[in-house]
Amino acid sequence: MKKCLFIFVLVLGVFSSYAQSKKPVKKNSKIDTVKTEVVEVVTKYNPKIADANKIKQNPTIELSSKSKKKKLSYTIFSAPVASTFIPKSGVAKSIDVGVKERIYNNFLALGYGNFNSPYVETYLHNYTRFQSEFGLSAKYTGSLDNIQNTKLNSDFSNLNASIFYKKEERYFDWTITLNGERNTYNWYGIDETALTETATNNIDESQTYNYFNLVGDLDFIDAYITSSQLSLAYFADDYSSSEYLFNFNTNFDLPIDFLNPSLKNLQVKTGLEYLGGTFTSEFTNSNTIDYSLFTAKINPEYKATFGDFALKLGFKFFAAFDTENEVNHFLVYPDIQIQKPIIKDNLTIYAGVFGNLNTNTYKELSDQNPFISPTQFITQTNEKYNAFLGLNGVINKSISYNLSATVKEEEDKALFIKNYSKSNGANNGNNGVLFKGYEYGNSFSVVYDDVRTISLATELEYDVNKQLTLSSSFQFDNFESTTEAEAWNLPNLQASFNAKYKTNKWYTHANIFFVGERKDVLYSGSSFNISGSQTLDSFVDVNLNGGYHFSDKFSAFVKLNNVLNNNYQRFTNFNVQGFQVLGGLTYKFDF
Repeated sequence: MKKCLFIFVLVLGVFSSYAQSKKPVKKNSKIDTVKTEVVEVVTKYNPKIADANKIKQNPTIELSSKSKKKKLSYTIFSAPVASTFIPKSGVAKSIDVGVKERIYNNFLALGYGNFNSPYVETYLHNYTRFQSEFGLSAKYTGSLDNIQNTKLNSDFSNLNASIFYKKEERYFDWTITLNGERNTYNWYGIDETALTETATNNIDESQTYNYFNLVGDLDFIDAYITSSQLSLAYFADDYSSSEYLFNFNTNFDLPIDFLNPSLKNLQVKTGLEYLGGTFTSEFTNSNTIDYSLFTAKINPEYKATFGDFALKLGFKFFAAFDTENEVNHFLVYPDIQIQKPIIKDNLTIYAGVFGNLNTNTYKELSDQNPFISPTQFITQTNEKYNAFLGLNGVINKSISYNLSATVKEEEDKALFIKNYSKSNGANNGNNGVLFKGYEYGNSFSVVYDDVRTISLATELEYDVNKQLTLSSSFQFDNFESTTEAEAWNLPNLQASFNAKYKTNKWYTHANIFFVGERKDVLYSGSSFNISGSQTLDSFVDVNLNGGYHFSDKFSAFVKLNNVLNNNYQRFTNFNVQGFQVLGGLTYKFDF
């Protein structure tokens, strides 16, 4: 014990001596006695404009097909005419829900409007722990009251639904989807002054379209085959018309670095398509119309960059067989695009040329014009070339633009013309055979013509701030037809203006569409003899919608269509509904 105590005292003494020892001070050296203090300097700050850091927007230079600014795509009705009260698919899903703390997998939207217009839309989606997911979507819209001053029924309804299942495997993902539609319309566009009350009352003007589509998708991971899709579709109507469409498409990603190590992979798109269908009769006689088209295509393309140039080189090869008419075609089209920045971050020029062989289907034609008659001749449109030149870029971080000019030549372009009336105004039949509901000059047929189109288009978008965005588009088309007197029912001028505003609780959206004059045919008497043309007036359609978010789950919306209450014609004698209002609630939830 004493020995341990002695050692402890000895160690303590050593540490004490070391702690009290000091370093010797050099001769004539001064000891710093200034204490450490915090000095606060207060002065006025006068910022200058030069002190601000400007945010520059630096878009990636890529091909126009991958540019941040989407390439403009115009058709005869590229802007939806909302006053027909046929909401586009996914209306409720497109409602801006603002900034939310939680995202839900499911929603249910219910609404109702004037013209006795119910609206129901839902989306149900769920995941499983075995890398799979499934979903169901359905939407019903309709207008069950007639348009004012129409003697025939002019109501309509649209129902579409879709269900899918997706599974993630080790080397690929697969998805199977079943889509279905049921749409009802009426051929209500008669010339009421040319028909007696008795003849009008005996017209059966209703038409129903049914559509089923089964799609299977395969997406491969790190393989030469990137994706593959198989699609089977069936389309039918109330007049025993039927159509089958088969598509099988596969995309390849093939390495070609064995030619040169610096070469990127070659993309190859392939496809097989079969379209077959039948109509029970032609419009002018009772002969059955059958069509059968088989098409094979291959589209290799190579993308590369050389300095500031982004380039895509490729071609499209089609082999088309019309087995019903015994006509075969082998066609080759260019597929070239090039892009280069002129002023870095502000101005990019792009150009290119491509072609395509487009298969017209009864389903697509009825989507464009639901008032066509079930008496169509179906063929393909040969888009010989489509050459374009454009400029796009940004003026500052808020304003972006796109200007383009296009020259396109199409062989057998589909044009809608009004059918003539088989009735003399008082009768509903001929030689004991009753006229069908579309044979009173109240339906349309498709005629094909070679058309050359020169287009000028502009697009401008301005992000005023985080809440407000303004955008506008303008397109002028000049059509040169070969056989027909006019490019029937195609407008020369189209324009649109959009404004979106949103906060955490409110959102509003304004759409203004302008469609220029269109031409349609005039007949001489009850025969297929075109005596001249008539002009459909241009129109402006103003539409507003908005809503309020009560919480993460509940929100209310309201849609105002054809605010100016314009009584214009979509097609000849087919007037649209006047001012419409539709309101409802949306509920979002999880299982």
